[in-house]
Amino acid sequence: MSLSAKADTPQRPALSAERDRAQTDHRATPMSTRCGSDSLRFLRSWASDPLRVAAIAPSGVRLAELITREITPDHGPVLELGAGTGVFTRALLARGLAEDQLTLVEMGPDFAALLRMRFPQARVLQRDAARLSASVLFPQDRAGAVVSGLGLLSMKPRTVLAILKTAFACLRPDGSLYQFTYGPRCPVPPAILTRLGLQAQRIGGTWANLPPASVYRISRSAPSPLPDRS
Repeated sequence: MSLSAKADTPQRPALSAERDRAQTDHRATPMSTRCGSDSLRFLRSWASDPLRVAAIAPSGVRLAELITREITPDHGPVLELGAGTGVFTRALLARGLAEDQLTLVEMGPDFAALLRMRFPQARVLQRDAARLSASVLFPQDRAGAVVSGLGLLSMKPRTVLAILKTAFACLRPDGSLYQFTYGPRCPVPPAILTRLGLQAQRIGGTWANLPPASVYRISRSAPSPLPDRS
């Protein structure tokens, strides 16, 4: 649907009505129908750019519960990378996080627009997670946690390095990044963990996901001063 209109047509009411309708539909639509619609979105996005999307279906509810299970309202604000259709976002809200405490980063324009409609109080940034600035993301308060839905296994090591460097520049000294993977081990190469002074621990896995997935908590190896935010 195009948002363009003739010059003599008032745009703001139309946009407001569309946003209200999308939010109402999102709340009223049964979960099974919503998941089916989101799966189609993922499949289309994957078909158009498989390296960027790196998955043919959105993450399942069990994986969302697993990747957010250690996060509480005290961790706010929280940064989510590769937010997609908002599966992890909904799980964060279910944990008690306030919507306005969430910063959602999503590079895909269709997904970013969907996130803005579904979570109007969250800050949604349509950006490449490897090209973020910590000082812009969190100029004052640091994040207590980062949740990543990015497909790190399909990325070059230098891209993974850039993403983690910025993520930890956004985090408090005791903050952690939570990353899922479909692979048999942590998707962050040991050389990158060592270079950044990080450690990874598997916190669980779920077979109730397509495909089955594991979640890793990545944190600093030892307490350290606040990192450079440039």
